Amino acid sequence: MMPLSKTVLRGQLLKDEPLARHTSWRVGGPADRLYVPADIDDLAAFLRTLASDEPLHWVGLGSNLLVRDRGVRGTVILTSGALSGLRLIEAERVRAEAGVPSAKVARFCMTHGLTGAEFLAGIPGTVGGALAMNAGAFGGEFWKLVEAVETIDRHGERRTRPKSDYTIAYRSVKAPAVEWFVAAHLKLERGEYSRARTLIKSLLAKRGATQPTQLPNAGSVFKNPPGDHAARLIEAAGLKGDCIGGACVSELHANFIVNSGNASAGDIERLIEHVRTVVERRFGVRLETEVRIIGDTP
Repeated sequence: MMPLSKTVLRGQLLKDEPLARHTSWRVGGPADRLYVPADIDDLAAFLRTLASDEPLHWVGLGSNLLVRDRGVRGTVILTSGALSGLRLIEAERVRAEAGVPSAKVARFCMTHGLTGAEFLAGIPGTVGGALAMNAGAFGGEFWKLVEAVETIDRHGERRTRPKSDYTIAYRSVKAPAVEWFVAAHLKLERGEYSRARTLIKSLLAKRGATQPTQLPNAGSVFKNPPGDHAARLIEAAGLKGDCIGGACVSELHANFIVNSGNASAGDIERLIEHVRTVVERRFGVRLETEVRIIGDTP
């Protein structure tokens, strides 16, 4: 890492920061360094201070992410609360920066008489995460709204790329270069505020009734295999309620693993492998994780 004294930075740099504070599972060891940028320009300046081989990890709200107990080496960029710009570009177009919660985008669009983003109210992550994995909920997928994206590379160079530069599939986004998303340009449609509000309320009620929102979790753990649902396979294998340490398969939704209060990242990872092994043995289907797992192994 290059000396920071030569560069005037406006963000916050933390050392040995426990990532359990920044993940929705409330587990995870420390990051060597965690940087909270003041804005995208400050982020670019910070990236230019890093060595070319510095490991980089990006975290938004910390959902869809498991950080191992020994933590991660290198630098974590925290976008939540930092890259928070959200505005209308044109009457039916919205620019949302990577750290904006997806649910906030849904409410913003509703307030401005735009429809098509209501499903984002059910995604517990940020715009950056939704872009990186083509997040979805209730039949909607994030990239169906995307017209263009703004990116940054490890040298602090910024680009605006059209959607056509990316290969998009179910929970998968393939990029043309090693870059990270810093903003999305979204195309919506005009609609009625009351109708959008009713739909958002309905989706949130459905989420509350079918997902364990009262306990720390990271959203769906496994991708749905073609023609089936991971939750159905896990439940049919009799795994609901199975626990390892403080980590348990939710009784409410089988594709969620919850932290019952004292789980370690190791407990959660072992339970993920247990579920995968049992489902494959029983049905011949090997589940693929939707959550990212990062950090040093024991």
